Amino acid sequence: MQLIVLFPGQGSQKPGLGKDLAAGEPAAQAVFEEADRALGFPLSTLCFEGPEDVLTSTQNAQPALLAHGAAAWAAVRDVAEPFVRAAAGHSLGEFTAYHAAGSLSLADALAVVRTRGELMFTSGTERPGAMAAILGLPEHTVEQVCARARAECGDVVPANYNTPEQLVISGQVGAVERAMRLAKEAGAKRAIRLNVSGAFHSPLMAVAVPGLTRALSAVSMRAAAFPVYSNVSTEPVTDPGIARQLLVEQLTSPVQWTALVRRLAADHAGATFVELGPGTVLSNLVRRISPGAETLPCGTAADVAALRQRLS
Repeated sequence: MQLIVLFPGQGSQKPGLGKDLAAGEPAAQAVFEEADRALGFPLSTLCFEGPEDVLTSTQNAQPALLAHGAAAWAAVRDVAEPFVRAAAGHSLGEFTAYHAAGSLSLADALAVVRTRGELMFTSGTERPGAMAAILGLPEHTVEQVCARARAECGDVVPANYNTPEQLVISGQVGAVERAMRLAKEAGAKRAIRLNVSGAFHSPLMAVAVPGLTRALSAVSMRAAAFPVYSNVSTEPVTDPGIARQLLVEQLTSPVQWTALVRRLAADHAGATFVELGPGTVLSNLVRRISPGAETLPCGTAADVAALRQRLS
């Protein structure tokens, strides 16, 4: 059996994050305890109990989701790792993927994503922006819509290529609103403004680049034990220098999830996609991008037990 491990990004968090997993799996509990020590505050309490508005804040949501993904991985690593052929993560999740692949220690990964969240939050304050989901339009039409809105109003770009007809756009508020109207005129089923603190994966995030570059330079990154497929290039990466460069570029570049999943499915035909984290957002996207792909959740103690039984 071949496995591809996936780690979700921001938006999947809610109070109760990892609570059941930590209660049922000592290795997962140890991850949350280490996260509390590494960050110097009770992240585990925030994950398990909330409050939701504090947990959802970018600088908290990012280390919280990384901790949950790392905890799920710790709970299944002993049985799953021999079967893993590749990993990927959506935006923030790419950092969790590098931790799972042995490139980043847990403490270093948490420190970097905490800093990343703070930088992205501050960038949203210094250069206010918006994001919106566009549903029911093909990629080239959304790109044309953004180009027109950009010419008329300012920066707006595709930020997340989630499926062939589910994209997220990002940029200056007025330009995003104009692009939403143009998308509806072009036949979009829906254009939905997202509740986010900034224009992630757009040029407006450029102010965060120096800080993230410094944060990644300050930690040790080792060669990945299995390839992590990049959000930016969709290429498999094991080299730490290339990983650092692409993780920084990711701030201002679109998440190429559709192309990335297609590349994974082509490179590892028949592999099962295992989503380590809360919910099944990535699993649902995978099945829409690559119909027939097998997906498994792995975010709760029950999920861990099921995966263990499957692999035994």
